[in-house]
Amino acid sequence: MSDQTGHQPQPDPRQEKFIVDRELLTEDQLNGLAEEYCTRYHGLNDTENPLAERSRVLAAIGKGDLVVWFDPVENTAGLGVPE
Repeated sequence: MSDQTGHQPQPDPRQEKFIVDRELLTEDQLNGLAEEYCTRYHGLNDTENPLAERSRVLAAIGKGDLVVWFDPVENTAGLGVPE
């Protein structure tokens, strides 16, 4: 039995998603991410006013329950749960 883990290609760390410190973002950027989060996750679920959740999403960002992820491959940012 041979160990082949040393021969497998390693992922490029420059292509991995990472968390952006929310202190580096403006209020407008955080509001935009919160609005996108609300409309993406609630807008298609027959929710009458998906943006009503924006204050709860912003509070979750403030508490660290949601974080800003940046994907360097796609060059996009979005909200998600921390790992």
